[in-house]
Amino acid sequence: MKFLVAYNGSDISKAALSLARTYADLFGATVLVVTSLPGGSGEKPEEIDKASEDLKYAAKYFKEKNIPCETHQLARGMQPGEDLVLYAEQNQVDQIFVGIEKKSRTQKIILGSNAQYIILKAPCPVVSVNSA
Repeated sequence: MKFLVAYNGSDISKAALSLARTYADLFGATVLVVTSLPGGSGEKPEEIDKASEDLKYAAKYFKEKNIPCETHQLARGMQPGEDLVLYAEQNQVDQIFVGIEKKSRTQKIILGSNAQYIILKAPCPVVSVNSA
């Protein structure tokens, strides 16, 4: 069984990480912790470094419970939601865990919602975690 955690190091994505760890422990699953960056010349070195540190934290978090975990930093020129759904399809993921951050309507129109895209387009069940 494979679980994917959409992870960006935020508090809400850490909540998704925690829930995925609980489920993985119960079901004996391998966890794929994945972050998606846009890639290309617009990407700043400090963003890449932060993503790498966030993924190291996630790997250590699962290692504490001896849960198999792989971390992946994607930079394929896609929006994160699209990138994560494609990754889930390519890797036969059984369940996705995603944190939902509250945004205003205007922010959703301008920025879109990666979590919403994942929930609507994922090839498998999605567990959403919010900060409420």
